[in-house]
Amino acid sequence: MHWCIYGAGAIGGVVGARLAFLGEKVTFIARGEHLERMQKSGLVLVDPEGTRLVPVTASSSPADAALSSGDIVILAVKSQHTADALADLVATVPAGVRIFCMQNGIDNERQALRFFADVHGVSVTLLASFTEPGTVVAHSAPTVGILQLGLAAGGTDEGTTLAAEVLRRAGLRVDVSDDVMKYKRLKLIRNLGNAIEIVCSGPAPALLERMTTEAEGVFSKAGFTLPASDEVVPGPEPVDPSVPRLGGSTLQSLLRASGSIETDFLNGEIAMLGRIYSIPTPVNVLMQQLARDAATGFRFRQSLTEADVLAMLGD
Repeated sequence: MHWCIYGAGAIGGVVGARLAFLGEKVTFIARGEHLERMQKSGLVLVDPEGTRLVPVTASSSPADAALSSGDIVILAVKSQHTADALADLVATVPAGVRIFCMQNGIDNERQALRFFADVHGVSVTLLASFTEPGTVVAHSAPTVGILQLGLAAGGTDEGTTLAAEVLRRAGLRVDVSDDVMKYKRLKLIRNLGNAIEIVCSGPAPALLERMTTEAEGVFSKAGFTLPASDEVVPGPEPVDPSVPRLGGSTLQSLLRASGSIETDFLNGEIAMLGRIYSIPTPVNVLMQQLARDAATGFRFRQSLTEADVLAMLGD
C-alpha cells in the first residue's frame, strides 16, 4: 500500500516519517525550502527516542507518487489549504484512492466527499512541532499520538482496518469508530483556544469557557453529537521537557510566517453555524476576527489581555 502524505508539517511529517521508518512506501508532498531539504538529505525526525535522519521520497505534486486505487492519501494541510489540495489531487490521482483527513476542523471531509467516495475522518491528538524546514519533532513516546478514525459518512471499511493496523505499528494509538466526526467536533472545541495563543499575552480561561459554551450550543442546535465522557481518551504527555513545544499548530503557523492560519475553520466554523441556526456566537466571531488581524496585519499579536477582549465584547 502506498501512502501519500499531502502536507508534511508537524502532523504529516511525524506520521509520515514513522511510516517511512517502518519501511512503508511513502511519498511526501511539500513546498519550498522544506521540500528542497527533504529531497536533498531526507527528513529529520526528533523524538524522545533520539534524532534520526529518515530517507524519504518527496515531491511538489501527487502525480509523481503514481498512486493506484486503494492507496492512501493523508491530507494533512491546514484547513484553509484544503480546497487547493483537493483540486491538485483530483487532477492527478485516481478516484479510487482513500482520503484520510488528518486535520483540525470538521469541514475538510465534506469538501473531500465532493470528489472522492472513500473519505475518512481522523481526529488527531499528537504533540508535534514544525518550525524549521527539513525537521519535525514529536514530543511523546512510546505512544506518539492518539487517533480516532472512521469513514466520514459513518461506519468503517477495509481501508479503515488496513490503515489502523499500520498506524499502530508506527507507534500511534488508533481507535476505530463508526462515528468519527463526533470526535472531530470535540477536537474542534479544544482547538478554539488556538486563537487565544495568537491574540492574547497570557491565559484567558473566561474567554475559552465562553467560546466552548457557544460551540456546544450550536452543535446541540444542529443535532451534532459529541463523545460521552467515558469515550474520551486522555492525550499523550510530553516526556522530554528539554525539547520545548512552541505552542499549538496555529501559533506554529504564525511563527513560520506562513501568511495564513486556520482559525477561520475553527472559531469561524462556530460563527458560521451560529448564523445558520440563529444562535449568537459573539466571542468566537470576535476571536476569529482578532486572530486574522494578528496573522495578516500584525495587530493585536499576543498583546491583548483577557480583560481587553472582554471589554471589546462590552463586558
